[in-house]
Amino acid sequence: MNLHGGGGLKSFIFKRQMAISIKLIVEKTDTGYSAYAVDYPIFTTGQSIADLQNNGLEAANLYFEEEHATIARENLKFEIDFQQFFKHYNVLNAKFLAQKIGMNPSLLSQYVNGKKKPSEIQAEKILNGIHQIGQELSEINLIYR
Repeated sequence: MNLHGGGGLKSFIFKRQMAISIKLIVEKTDTGYSAYAVDYPIFTTGQSIADLQNNGLEAANLYFEEEHATIARENLKFEIDFQQFFKHYNVLNAKFLAQKIGMNPSLLSQYVNGKKKPSEIQAEKILNGIHQIGQELSEINLIYR
């Protein structure tokens, strides 16, 4: 599409939405968080998880800018290991979670401390328990009067 205006010829470049999934591994640092993409040279940092997610989206869009493509937030998949997760979300008690999902608390503690690595089935069980607790918390209203 060309438009005449201001004495010159302007051309417009349309960006296309890319339908890819970009996995970013999250790590806790002394100053906040960092993340790197597994399959692309995309790196970012942030003082909080929310900052990291916003900066990750910006970094991904900068990487794909030359291809005239945009990356949507839902294309980014942030992943964090158990040890880092429980370090960040220290309000979530591992013993409580173990009881909630029917797992031996000492086994979950070994996963959290990095002494053992959970199988895919165990990891899914733990993640489902975390999501269930999150759902329950999102449905609670506190009395503040």
